[in-house]
Amino acid sequence: MKRLLPAALTMALLTPLAASAQTVTESLEGLYGVTKTQIMATARMLDEDVYAYRPTDEVRSTGEILAHIANAQFAFCSAAAAEASPATENFEQTRTTKASIVEALELGFGYCDEVYDGMTDDMGGRSVNFFTGPNTSFGVLAFNSAHNYEHYGNLVTYMRMNGIVPPSSMQ
Repeated sequence: MKRLLPAALTMALLTPLAASAQTVTESLEGLYGVTKTQIMATARMLDEDVYAYRPTDEVRSTGEILAHIANAQFAFCSAAAAEASPATENFEQTRTTKASIVEALELGFGYCDEVYDGMTDDMGGRSVNFFTGPNTSFGVLAFNSAHNYEHYGNLVTYMRMNGIVPPSSMQ
């Protein structure tokens, strides 16, 4: 028995693990999809008057955060795709109504969806330039999801301060 244990352990360590059926691109896209779903649900469920809400003068309003997220989709995903951003406006400066901000989010997330549709694991490892410095396409896409979650956290706080249950807590 004492000899079998080391042999079994050695065999277990040398046996390759089963490869995941999910690619790195698919894993990152899944995370991005969760952030997109929560942010879009928030944008659609809030009343127009909540878009103007800001807890203090020093911070963005709800609408400004959502418009900022729309802008960011173009910035992050164009960097990940190693192409110039196709954005034609700064949504945070031009969009103020619920309908126009929801449309901006749809445009931004739609662009990122296209970038993910064209991304492969080989492409994800390439070096790209981003405002934080050199990174990989995958690094930029991961940063985008982290950024989305950062601002969804702001939105959750704003919703709670207004007695609104956030979409992520409704499930």
